[in-house]
Amino acid sequence: MEEKKYPRILTAGDGCVVIEYGDTIDMGINSRVAALGAAVRGLSMKGIRDTVPTYRSLAVYYDPEVAEPDELYARLEKMAEGGEAGASGAGRRIMVAPTLYGGEHGPDLANVAAHTKLSEEEVIKRHAAHDCYCYMLGFTPGFPYLGGMDETIATPRLKNPRELIPGGSVGVAGKQTGIYSIDSPGGWQLIGRTPMRIFDAQRDPPIFLEAGMWVRFRPIDRDEYDEIAAASKAGTYRPEIIEEGGDAR
Repeated sequence: MEEKKYPRILTAGDGCVVIEYGDTIDMGINSRVAALGAAVRGLSMKGIRDTVPTYRSLAVYYDPEVAEPDELYARLEKMAEGGEAGASGAGRRIMVAPTLYGGEHGPDLANVAAHTKLSEEEVIKRHAAHDCYCYMLGFTPGFPYLGGMDETIATPRLKNPRELIPGGSVGVAGKQTGIYSIDSPGGWQLIGRTPMRIFDAQRDPPIFLEAGMWVRFRPIDRDEYDEIAAASKAGTYRPEIIEEGGDAR
């Protein structure tokens, strides 16, 4: 079988082109996807509607009645294979996610502790110990799939998913962690909740996080949770965003 060569440019209908960088979950591959997405969004070419990143590829949606497909494909091929959008050289952007762990907001913290044979306090400590990389957004608007969690707290999904999980819930599924962006069904192990709304369709921007960014979980108490929840409801809360080279853990 002939080995696939990357990057690959594929047609997906008459208004979408997909650029693939590989076939595995890999931070190096994903950083190229994120860099290409940022580069495409910065283009002044007419007809580009949206970019949708995944773990290993970028979909570029365009209006075929407005865009010049041949010109677009040629430009994307040059960007993908050349230096315009190689591995990202930009500094890290880190969104801080204040999180109340355990109790009613983290009903599965005991499950994770039992599975990993750690105390609940140690699970919290290890979950908040590492900045986690946002590979992609999906499932629901703004739901971040985060890699880089301490693998010693990896825990399988629930055998029986919940019909409704409150937005802001922080969960663990295998080696990944994530934040439920809206109320939705789901099967991740819930260990805490952030009071901020990472997705709000009425807000500008509607999503605080994007693929290629990092998330830093910061444990908080109930008083701070309630304070941030009130600001989020009023639409005045904005998360702390740390640029690489700024305050570090």
